[in-house]
Amino acid sequence: MLFKYETDRLLIKVCRPEDAKKVLDFYLRDKELFEKYEPDRMPNFYTANYQKKILKWEGNLLLKLESIRFYVFLKENSDIIIGTICIHNITKGIYSTCEVGYKFSSDFQHQGYATEALDLICNIIFKDLKLHRIEARVLPENTQSMKLLARLGFSCEGISRECIYLHGRWEDHYMYSKLNREYTFDIS
Repeated sequence: MLFKYETDRLLIKVCRPEDAKKVLDFYLRDKELFEKYEPDRMPNFYTANYQKKILKWEGNLLLKLESIRFYVFLKENSDIIIGTICIHNITKGIYSTCEVGYKFSSDFQHQGYATEALDLICNIIFKDLKLHRIEARVLPENTQSMKLLARLGFSCEGISRECIYLHGRWEDHYMYSKLNREYTFDIS
């Protein structure tokens, strides 16, 4: 497995602590949008120092192969993060599964970037990590995310009742999955 990948239009890579300012800029650009779908932030989340600590922590999780966060850049401008995709809850053995989460800046939505990036990440999960199953959870009102997963061949398995604690209450999420045998690998 590599820590830097390319598609036709995108550069997808693991960021390091020295990239904390770029990561912070990404979160600040769409703070309101991202916070709608994620747990409440720590008070100092929106500081470069905090992002640096998170990047170090994520680096340690990567070394243990427990979680891998990729940041997405346009090839034509590798200074601005346009999205992120995280492979987490990686479980080997009899489960051989993981969960993916993703977010893309509002300025870069509806242009196929999320589809292009997530398709590559599925390839990494199935081909490089050799996992059997990918799961994704989606809030019922997040129709854009549901359409993205459907485009990539994920199946909706139903509702996971009160499975994630967001903004002071337990929220239902749709559970989507994709199996290794359902994935067509890019031969290139």
